[in-house]
Amino acid sequence: MIGFRLAAQRPPEAERVTDGVVMRFEHVYEVDPELMSEYTRQQRFPAWETRRIVDSRWDHLAWMHDHFADSLVSGEELLEEIDAEEAETG
Repeated sequence: MIGFRLAAQRPPEAERVTDGVVMRFEHVYEVDPELMSEYTRQQRFPAWETRRIVDSRWDHLAWMHDHFADSLVSGEELLEEIDAEEAETG
């Protein structure tokens, strides 16, 4: 049987980002579990499971870009374009 001890893989304490968002791992934002506990019992995840889920999401995003994106535009480029349009229309 394959198993693990949750106590050995406990995620770090959550750091509050905003009223409804917490962060346990760098650049991994979560809805504050306290906000969801009224209707849904929250499960405890080991640290490795959170990392696996995040890595899978990045893999999926890369696959989508490879198969469907003709080009990638950064957020900075979009903001510069918006600022230039606003400057023209003043």
